Amino acid sequence: MPHTETPGTEAVPATRMRWWTELPLILLVYACYSAGRLVVRGDVSDAVDHGLALLRIEKALHLNAEHPLNRLFTSEPWIGIPADFWYASLHYLVTPALLVWLFRSRAVHYRAARTWLMTSTFIGLIGFTLLPTCPPRLLDPSHGFVDTMAYYSSWGWWGGEASAPRGLGGMTNQYAAMPSLHVGWALWCGVILWKYGRGRWARTAAVVYPLVTTIVVMGTANHYFLDAVAGAAVMGAGFLLAPYVLRYADAVKARFLSGAPDVPAASPATDATIVSAGCQTSARERIPRQRQPESRYGPGAGPGASPSDAGEGAPAPAR
Repeated sequence: MPHTETPGTEAVPATRMRWWTELPLILLVYACYSAGRLVVRGDVSDAVDHGLALLRIEKALHLNAEHPLNRLFTSEPWIGIPADFWYASLHYLVTPALLVWLFRSRAVHYRAARTWLMTSTFIGLIGFTLLPTCPPRLLDPSHGFVDTMAYYSSWGWWGGEASAPRGLGGMTNQYAAMPSLHVGWALWCGVILWKYGRGRWARTAAVVYPLVTTIVVMGTANHYFLDAVAGAAVMGAGFLLAPYVLRYADAVKARFLSGAPDVPAASPATDATIVSAGCQTSARERIPRQRQPESRYGPGAGPGASPSDAGEGAPAPAR
């Protein structure tokens, strides 16, 4: 389906996008995101210092939602276990599902929305690099946090190390807490559902999903409240930068395609051989079998010229 885009928030597809070009692009971006989290682990002591600094800032601002939520999730398994499943799975299911839905049903908006998501993800990766942060669950127990993922690990596929599958915890960066892309991606999903979804259920999900995700990341002791705020800020920055990214991508694409050979235009000689209704003529003929004389006797013909000198069609001189 052809689609168009404005530099603001819509998409501008000059050509129809194909899933076999989009899927590798999305997988490449996610691979860069995962590899970046894995490679940039940061110093553990710095990460702990950053986490404690966030706690001090929140205390100064009288923000302390993490402790009461974490105590609730730990003491009430009927809340804590679903919250762990929410944290470990929906992040990786809802976002791709909405991308596919946009691609198939709201294609005119897909490119801008995808670029917004990818731009924000790369900004988040910069945050992981510059500010490695120890999540609440990895702080010393004296700070009063319980790792609910480890606490309820017998109920799910995860182990005691983040939400990675059991035995694969060493393949993730557990100090990539700032910003919270769980919250950032959930906010993106909420905006997409609110703008392009139909019906009351879409509007309800648009509000409930990011709100519950924010509560879950704090209650499971995976993020601070300020991590959630930073995740929302990253999505805002990505939204503002996405039009510039789109314009740059279009400029690069246009420059790349400008080297393609142009289709040669038809020569005037070719055009001159066709007249009304496609009648075929030869050179110097206005209509078939009627030549346009260039001189009184025609080219190469004179008063004493022979038929061979004057051309095939010239009359023989009188004898």
